[in-house]
Amino acid sequence: MILDEQVAAFRVGGPGLPQTLLAGVGSDAPTELWAAGPIALLDRPMIGFFCSSQCPGSVVLKTFSAITRLRDEGQILIGGFHSVMELECLGILLRGRQPVIWAPARAIVGMRLKRELTPAFDAGRLLILSPFPPEDKRMTAALAEARNRFVGAVADRVFVPHAAPNSRTLALCNELRAAGKQILSITDLETHFPARSMPKPRIETAGT
Repeated sequence: MILDEQVAAFRVGGPGLPQTLLAGVGSDAPTELWAAGPIALLDRPMIGFFCSSQCPGSVVLKTFSAITRLRDEGQILIGGFHSVMELECLGILLRGRQPVIWAPARAIVGMRLKRELTPAFDAGRLLILSPFPPEDKRMTAALAEARNRFVGAVADRVFVPHAAPNSRTLALCNELRAAGKQILSITDLETHFPARSMPKPRIETAGT
């Protein structure tokens, strides 16, 4: 599937876009967002997700367990899902029923949607979101960094199971923490969202 007619542009401050969504983005806030899928998800609490690719084995297993629990509790995660670990976690999320928000580091107009994403998109539980205009057709390191800052800013909390030393993920965590964003580790996740005690938001799918 090639995204074209499914994509809609939303001007910041205009109808259809939550007024408070970009409050944490600061002076670099985009003037428009492009979205394909259920834009109303942006009105609901979101957990940003980042993880370095190189993780110790014990962290990998705990991350998969945490992501599975977040999925089963109906939590909405937003992320670029680009690193190897993030992609693995996206696969876990897609096997659930809860919504997911994917923010690629490029424009989404004209983008070919991968086959594994199509069922969730067709079911109305995958929102594809981009702050980049149609001319930004190729992912670059600069766009990836801008995307990660965007995701971190719009998320209510950010879950980072592993940030490798001297990595861009660690630098982003420090930047977000300095801006007042709550960063959750695996241990923090157990504290803030104990098993069987997570708030369960209403799960919406197409046709509901």
